[in-house]
Amino acid sequence: MLAKLGLDGHDRGIKVVARMLRDAGMEVIYLGLRQSTDSIVAAAEQEDADAIGLSMHNAGHLTLGPAMLAALDDAGLDIPVVIGGIVPEPDVAVLTRAGVAAVLGPGASAEEVVATVRRVVGRR
Repeated sequence: MLAKLGLDGHDRGIKVVARMLRDAGMEVIYLGLRQSTDSIVAAAEQEDADAIGLSMHNAGHLTLGPAMLAALDDAGLDIPVVIGGIVPEPDVAVLTRAGVAAVLGPGASAEEVVATVRRVVGRR
């Protein structure tokens, strides 16, 4: 499941990622722009999502990433979260310590994206 959490209106990258994952044979549900943690949790539960991918381009990753993890925890869901987009290198460790399963930066290849999602889902 892919989504744009918060007010970030840039969605070109996440649409490219959706195509990469579909081309690799994965079922992808893209929830669209301006989603809340509650809307993502509800959709993930309803669709029995194996992973949640969030695209961040507005410097909200340190706030929104942990908020997403907390919302999943509150709902009793153990679904890994992958964050992609503009994430400064020092913030990757912060997000990983917070529980984000993986972080993909700009320019990640299709092979890297697919391998990361498969690895994260395989850990479940």
